[in-house]
Amino acid sequence: MSPRSLRMLSLLGGALLVALGLAWSLQGAGLLLGSVMSDQREWLVAGLVIILIGLRLIRSGLSSTP
Repeated sequence: MSPRSLRMLSLLGGALLVALGLAWSLQGAGLLLGSVMSDQREWLVAGLVIILIGLRLIRSGLSSTP
């Protein structure tokens, strides 16, 4: 894969992880209802960890030179 492709993959993957982590965090906090994950602290923590991983991927994608 070319460096540009890896950079794009890192950015897209990071954005996907941030979105997923946000959904999990909102469910875990009880702000997004309708799931067995709602109001469960484990999902709040897991979501926050996934958000941090996604942000790290985005950061590495933005800081890499094409």
